[in-house]
Amino acid sequence: MKENAEVRRKMSELSEQIRDHQYRYYVLDKPTISDAEFDAIWKELSALERANPELLDPNSPTLEVGGGFASHFEQFNHHQRMMSLDNVFSDEELDSWFERVEKESVGTKKSWLCELKIDGLAINLIYEKGKLVRALTRGNGETGEDVTVNVRTIAAIPQNLKGSKVPELVEIRGEIFFPVAAFNELNETLEESGKTPFANPRNAAAGSLRQKDPKVTAARPLSCIVHGIGAVKGANFDSQSQAYELMSSWGAPVSKSYKVLDNASGVKKFISEFLKRRHELEHEIDGVVVKVNERSIQDLIGTTSRAPKWAIAYKYPPEEVTTKLIDIRVSVGRTGRVTPFGFMEPVKVAGSTVTNATLHNVEEVERKGVLIGDTVILRKAGDVIPEILGPVVERRTGNEKKFVMPTKCPDCGSKLKAMSEGDVDIRCPNTQSCPAQLRERIYYIGSRAALDIDVLGYEAAQALLDAKLIVDEGDLFNLTGEKLLKSEFFRKKDGTAAANVEKLVNALEEAKKRPLWRVLVALSIRHVGPTAAQALAREFKSLETIATASGDELAGIDGVGEVIAKSISEWFEVEWHRVIVEKWRKAGVTTVDVAKKEKPQTLAGLTIVVTGSLTNFSRDGVSETISEHGGKAASSVSSKTDFVVIGDSPGSKAKKAEELGVKIINEAQFLALLENGLDRI
Repeated sequence: MKENAEVRRKMSELSEQIRDHQYRYYVLDKPTISDAEFDAIWKELSALERANPELLDPNSPTLEVGGGFASHFEQFNHHQRMMSLDNVFSDEELDSWFERVEKESVGTKKSWLCELKIDGLAINLIYEKGKLVRALTRGNGETGEDVTVNVRTIAAIPQNLKGSKVPELVEIRGEIFFPVAAFNELNETLEESGKTPFANPRNAAAGSLRQKDPKVTAARPLSCIVHGIGAVKGANFDSQSQAYELMSSWGAPVSKSYKVLDNASGVKKFISEFLKRRHELEHEIDGVVVKVNERSIQDLIGTTSRAPKWAIAYKYPPEEVTTKLIDIRVSVGRTGRVTPFGFMEPVKVAGSTVTNATLHNVEEVERKGVLIGDTVILRKAGDVIPEILGPVVERRTGNEKKFVMPTKCPDCGSKLKAMSEGDVDIRCPNTQSCPAQLRERIYYIGSRAALDIDVLGYEAAQALLDAKLIVDEGDLFNLTGEKLLKSEFFRKKDGTAAANVEKLVNALEEAKKRPLWRVLVALSIRHVGPTAAQALAREFKSLETIATASGDELAGIDGVGEVIAKSISEWFEVEWHRVIVEKWRKAGVTTVDVAKKEKPQTLAGLTIVVTGSLTNFSRDGVSETISEHGGKAASSVSSKTDFVVIGDSPGSKAKKAEELGVKIINEAQFLALLENGLDRI
């Protein structure tokens, strides 16, 4: 049992990390780790889930389509679910995929369509009677952001399909990208004007497409290549390549680089060829997508909850360069974690100029054997945070120096220490008044991950502290336009209010209305991310109840566990933390879970587990629906479970329910239960 608890804790921790990084990648367009690091976390979680199927969380990110939303875009459902792709990283893994496909389609003759995996932003173009009516980002696979106005500015995307055989309805899926040459020109312009350049073309594409003002998008030379069809009425095709021919005849921008091949050796040759040619292309690629070409065989093989089993993405290895490591410095984060990072001679890699690279912690520095003054190998495949792989020992001159982790915080001078036994991270204990931690916490409150406060960015957070307009985050919601004018940052040269004064005041008022779980995230309690915060808000309904709950009560909540429970209890034991909560409460910030219009409590007292994909609910949506109707949405099946709802591609929970004699119902029965309670089951 103890071993299971440790595995469960690790799986929960990895899931939280993945969700956080997905949010930074898909929503903020500012990832903080490399693709390779993210893939490693994903693979570690997937391996644990395969080895421990009884511990698999139905809300695991490995079962979902990665994505997210920006707050200022309206959201709409896709007609047909928009899925992600599973990845392989070597010929051996590709061979294993070929074998799995063969086992699930024995006796069929198949071909393979190979195409380039463009490193851009997935888009769903919806045409009705040939007219573009809506363009959606992938979002969570079921619902996406409406970016139609901005997409209409992209010349490569037709506003109207051409030809005599245009379908009544068609969803055309593709990838919006920023051409490499244009990206380099844009970055040079940004640098010359003193603005922050984009990290890579993918971020530039996402940032350009998510502009509130379509004029900004129109000024950016975005392009698009399409690679698939979702829902369709009025058109038929028997293969992937035939779908591409159809799309091309309609005027959609189909890639000229795709190829249909008869065998695995041909596929590998295609992959190898474009690995050599990747820098000759107009857009960045991070691999090759391989698909079973025949549609009938695709249907036979099927999908998982997040990806088609008949397609795979072969990911290319990240790029590597060498540069001089001038120094190793440290930065202090919002929870006090002190992170070493390499400061290097500027070097261009994967389309952007790099000067900093994370080194994670002192143990990582020692493990890699990096010395200050070394020539180091740097890896970066279009990622924001590059990675130092290690030193080029042959180039050492003898003048290199070993890095010594500082014993005092570089920002406040406090003595650094490990916060718990076995913790590899060194932290600044001056959580209340360390300038770096304060700045990072305030900046985080304004981020989309927390309360999404317009104008409250990094510079604004620093300006508020410099002008002493706030002592800590507790004062944030008492800011007024009059107070803000005391800071140069919020004033025009003539002393009158800049536009961002009114924006910030209004944004702070709106932020007070955010749901309780977002407020919990904004408090920067260590380990408390969106998943844990939502579980806590659903169960305890108020900050006061969470603050006074026992460790056992907290740990007993699905999605929380002992580590997070301990962190929450310790946070609320600190007096100045409680003062912040009280200041926010008095300022009108949500501290109680505001219930939506009362729904019939048809599920009162029932514990329900959902496994597989439902037609009428997203994963988060069905959990919320169960809670709204008085039930408890559980993540694992036990003897206390009342019902297990089975959707498409259910997991091991169905088998567990059968073993325990738990009643299994389908989606239609679940809808009847929602409407009428136990009388209809």
